[in-house]
Amino acid sequence: MAIVNLVMPKMGESIMEATILKWHKKVGDSIKLDETFLEIATDKVDSEVPSTGEGIVTEILYKENDVVAVGKVIARIENAAAESSSPSTNAPTLSSTATPAPIVAAVSTPTQTNSSNNSNSNRFYSPLVLNIANSEGISMSELENIPGTGNEGRVTKKDIIKYVSDKKAGNIPTTSSASGSLDVVIGKIQEGNITPVNNTATTTASGNVEIIEMDRMRKLIAEHMVRSKATSPHVTSFTEADVTNIVNWRNKVKGSFEKKYNEKITFTPIFIEAIVNAIKKFPMINCSVEGTNIILKKDIHIGMAAALPSGNLIVPVIRNADTKNLFGLSKEVNSLAHNARNNKLKPDDTQGGTFTLTNVGTFGSLMGTPIINQPQVAILAVGSIKKRPMVLETEQGDVIAIRHMMYLSLSYDHRIVDGSLGAGFLTEVANQLERFNPKREI
Repeated sequence: MAIVNLVMPKMGESIMEATILKWHKKVGDSIKLDETFLEIATDKVDSEVPSTGEGIVTEILYKENDVVAVGKVIARIENAAAESSSPSTNAPTLSSTATPAPIVAAVSTPTQTNSSNNSNSNRFYSPLVLNIANSEGISMSELENIPGTGNEGRVTKKDIIKYVSDKKAGNIPTTSSASGSLDVVIGKIQEGNITPVNNTATTTASGNVEIIEMDRMRKLIAEHMVRSKATSPHVTSFTEADVTNIVNWRNKVKGSFEKKYNEKITFTPIFIEAIVNAIKKFPMINCSVEGTNIILKKDIHIGMAAALPSGNLIVPVIRNADTKNLFGLSKEVNSLAHNARNNKLKPDDTQGGTFTLTNVGTFGSLMGTPIINQPQVAILAVGSIKKRPMVLETEQGDVIAIRHMMYLSLSYDHRIVDGSLGAGFLTEVANQLERFNPKREI
């Protein structure tokens, strides 16, 4: 009898641990090679972990919701067909380069205590089901009463769509119950198996307050931000750019661009193009620090902050952005943004960034002071585009004209990025934007 050790896989360069969301097998169950064994979650994405052996599950070493370091043995499988060997030397493990298939995070939504006899309590709902229910105005109490045809009675996409269709047709009586806000549950999609905040049973500290525990992703984001501020002495420089040519060009070509390429053209790929060109002139901004060594990155991988359904932010990465034209950048930006909104990002989609762009203007802010995304050394924030009267120099003299203006702010690690480098890079990005060709062909 050979013993196969299943280890916690490495999900990316910076991922050092993962949370076990759900075991698909228990001790004594048989399992096939590559069959899904468990679901895990990192601060980036949730994934299914396949079995690296075939046989009978003899040990499961961790419980659901345990946080386990990468490389730790989490389960053992007894393989009768394999040649007898020492598990410490010949036991196969998951390859660190394997990319597990993305999954939909499971959300545990137990009902209130006074309805604990409900057979649908402690159900799991996928983010897709929750998003459909939220958009259709279905309360949590309604959702809990929908018959599920999925595994262990789970409500599937087909179930929720049928329910919505029947409700609109008048075959299901309308309920006014709003027990358990779906917005709260959707706000915890990335957390996995959790108990959502109960709006009707808040904890009062003093005064009229509500105590809401951070979800798993928010805790990780908080830790990441605090660690970044403790690691890098942050300095932020500001400038502004006249982006009138970009605004007018996009308004002129967005219809034909979408018709030609079947892709929408947004400002983000234009900003990324300008950042890439500026990095080529100031390559030291594209690096990281390890001890007293500066690691200069030859590849340019641009991370872009994107919003998740929960309201949290994630940073998918456009790899080798310097090798892509505007269409290629647009296609990848749109794809990554869509996958982020629908919880379909893969582990590799968030790994390896060398520089980050965040668009605080999306939320109406004029400017921001972003926190560096470690282990990078700089992050650029672009604000909202506003029309302002500006003084322009012409051959006939100075004139006042209405221009589309945008603030840019660069936060950088002052250990290795001095003011001259930071300001020079930021100015170059602004110059790239202002020099945009308004007659550019698509």
